[in-house]
Amino acid sequence: MDKKKKVLLRVENVKQYFPVKKTKIREKQRYVKANDGISLEIFEGETFGLVGESGCGKSTFGRTILQLYPQTEGTIEYLSADGEMLNLKNLPAEKMRSLRKELQLIFQDPYSSLNPRMTLGQIVGEGLISHGIYKKNDPALKDYIMQVMEECGLSGYFFGRYPHQFSGGQRQRIGIARSLALRPRFVVCDEAVSALDVSIQSQVLNLLQELKEKSNLTYLFITHDLSVVKYISDRIGVMYLGNMVELAETEELFSHTLHPYTEALLSAIPTVDLNDKRERIILEGDIPSPVNPPSGCKFHTRCRYCQEKCRQEVPAFEDKGGGHFVACHFPLNS
Repeated sequence: MDKKKKVLLRVENVKQYFPVKKTKIREKQRYVKANDGISLEIFEGETFGLVGESGCGKSTFGRTILQLYPQTEGTIEYLSADGEMLNLKNLPAEKMRSLRKELQLIFQDPYSSLNPRMTLGQIVGEGLISHGIYKKNDPALKDYIMQVMEECGLSGYFFGRYPHQFSGGQRQRIGIARSLALRPRFVVCDEAVSALDVSIQSQVLNLLQELKEKSNLTYLFITHDLSVVKYISDRIGVMYLGNMVELAETEELFSHTLHPYTEALLSAIPTVDLNDKRERIILEGDIPSPVNPPSGCKFHTRCRYCQEKCRQEVPAFEDKGGGHFVACHFPLNS
């Protein structure tokens, strides 16, 4: 932990298990281990990038932090605006509801996350009315919504339009405006640009950066695109099958990779440099089932450096120096 930085969110050994429906063949209760013992700290004012393959538990982890899915085990602590470190799982419902203003989510899909029967003004204003910040017919409400729209790059004449009248990039801006209208402190950006064209992605990323600097926001930026996460993140965590396998500052992770899975992900980043002689590492096989994960290191079934110890023992998530954490018995470059 960096003592110079204030910890906004502390996650300790969080597990998120979902029960699998029993069948006549399998009567024993089984669980999908979406998150299997994750520990990390997110500092105030930083952008923490979270990457990994589809299905590794990134989005589940983001929603668990926000208590949309109460964790099965573990502790999630949040430093409120009042300076109090709160255990989110044990908060009364009313207290948690009041914290929703500070903890917000930008959804992945800009098409299904907007109510098609509501106008832009109604979508952005819904949370403000629900939290009692403005009354429904308050003239100041429209003025404030127009201000938020302008901050998010939306023209004022869009106020009365419906979602089907907007492009994908504009819809994502609406989703951003809806979340940031409440002036949160911590925002989970769940694949916030993955559904957009590359040219629009850069616009939305720049917008998120501007809003972060203006409002001193803290982001958990979930993505599977390493090019995007390198551009926007201060630190990056790499997830595999419900576990954090590597965590470091962005430059350190890209220049001094320690985990074989991270090495494979970095080798897959597209490049236009004809002189780039990187070896493309192909991971053989599919991700094992989160219902019945392999013993020892979960990555050993696809790791080209696998040894017998990897099959038998679970590696500890350890700091190898300078805040560079890795869960590997035989880390690279060490």
